[in-house]
Amino acid sequence: MAVDNNRCETGRAATLPDVVPFHLPHLTRQSWELGTRSIQDEQTVELGKWSYQAGQWSLSLFEVTSETAIIRIQTPVGRKRYYGAIQSELRSALQELEASPAWQKVV
Repeated sequence: MAVDNNRCETGRAATLPDVVPFHLPHLTRQSWELGTRSIQDEQTVELGKWSYQAGQWSLSLFEVTSETAIIRIQTPVGRKRYYGAIQSELRSALQELEASPAWQKVV
């Protein structure tokens, strides 16, 4: 059952947009409603926000539980997409994001 949870409606594994400089092997696509609710919880901690230099993409990371993170991607047209990730995998990917010259951390 856990394997099915990282699949989107078409049966393919959930993936981040190509513009994102890292890949996470265990990723789940979340509905807008679930993602929005999760990041608004009072115990959720925002880990940072980044903007893409060659376009109008933005990426925000949130710690939801000690083991779970949420990635929010905002597309150039303003659509927000939410993904669930494993905290330990996200920590490794965060190094790739910070090293990418195409992405800049927003203060």
